[in-house]
Amino acid sequence: QVQLVESGGGLVQAGGSLRLSCAASGRIFNFARMGWYRQARINQRELVAVITGEGSTNYSDSVKGRFTISMDNAKNTVYLQMNSLKPEDTAVYYCYWRGFEGYWGKGTPVTVSE
Repeated sequence: QVQLVESGGGLVQAGGSLRLSCAASGRIFNFARMGWYRQARINQRELVAVITGEGSTNYSDSVKGRFTISMDNAKNTVYLQMNSLKPEDTAVYYCYWRGFEGYWGKGTPVTVSE
């Protein structure tokens, strides 16, 4: 089992910034990638950003140039720096860890006001 603890969500005005963190613990060998997904209301959960063990990153088109994903391997923690936030970024953000199996965090809400 892998446990994921997310933090950093909250309320911010449009144009502001937030930094999400996700710390992984437990059986974290065989790590392949970690990432962030988000789900707004009844929408489907969508990929925001992902980072592999080799440091390769991928972003959804909607956040490119505004969000940055990074990882501290020593702390088994992934970060999502979110800048120039927009109201449409409002969602619950979920951390995802993938090795032989995939695990989800419980989610942290992000609300961006006008």
